[in-house]
Amino acid sequence: MIATVIGLGSMGWGAAASLIRAGIAVHGVDVRPEALARLQAQGGTGHATPAPAAALSDVVLVFVVNASQAETVLFGPQGAIGTARPGTVFLLCVTMPPTAAIDLGTRLAAAEMLALDAPVSGGAAKALAGAMTLMASGPPEAFARAAPVIAAISAKVFRLGDHPGPGSQVKMINQLLAGVHIAAMGEAMALAAGIGLDLATVHEVITASAGNSWMFENRGAHVVAGDYAIRSAVDIFVKDLGIVAAEAADAGMKTPLTETALGLFQEAAAAGMGRQDDASVALILARKGGVRLPGDQ
Repeated sequence: MIATVIGLGSMGWGAAASLIRAGIAVHGVDVRPEALARLQAQGGTGHATPAPAAALSDVVLVFVVNASQAETVLFGPQGAIGTARPGTVFLLCVTMPPTAAIDLGTRLAAAEMLALDAPVSGGAAKALAGAMTLMASGPPEAFARAAPVIAAISAKVFRLGDHPGPGSQVKMINQLLAGVHIAAMGEAMALAAGIGLDLATVHEVITASAGNSWMFENRGAHVVAGDYAIRSAVDIFVKDLGIVAAEAADAGMKTPLTETALGLFQEAAAAGMGRQDDASVALILARKGGVRLPGDQ
């Protein structure tokens, strides 16, 4: 089996490395020469555009940032659809509006491809370990054909329906919670610093207590270390919580916590932190209280 991974960021790189480890031939597509060189050093084959890779592949995994990029790598100049063989399975692992996932899935089906709306979760570490959570919906034939690839990249697979849309809807709910929890982490750590508590102690206590969340445990450790090197960027949650807010408005639902958290991420991005780790939202809140957290110069 031959698989192509389009987009070798943190999650796409983890998927590509996991596929290579599983003995699957991997082609990778990225605009960054250094990402392609890294892939080739691990035994994969790099391409600057999707078309040459898609022509060779049984399964194509799309790990770009948003729906617009997905549109380009699939249907744009040198896009994958121009060369892919009928019956190629496309895993759309992009966090995007459900309406976009449905549209892309419909167009892929019209081109005689098989599409899975298959966003992922788990972070860079789980991606690298082949232990992501896959929230997927699409035709059973697509799941069957892509089974070796899915097994290589994921520890948990939730089959949410036989057509695109539900996968992205469930991922949207996950991102609502993830974004709100990161914002809550930032508020908690800023307050702890503001009242003079030792942040390492606070982190240790809370991670063993009922107030813990996965995001507090993971991102709180970044704050304690003063380490805001990018793993998942502030800009990602500007996008993802923007999707939540827009979809909620369309459904007539109120999401006040989403709107508050989105405002915090937008403020961090406006302060020049868009390409920093999303734990940087803690810096914004601490500064408002006249406090400097570790790593804030």
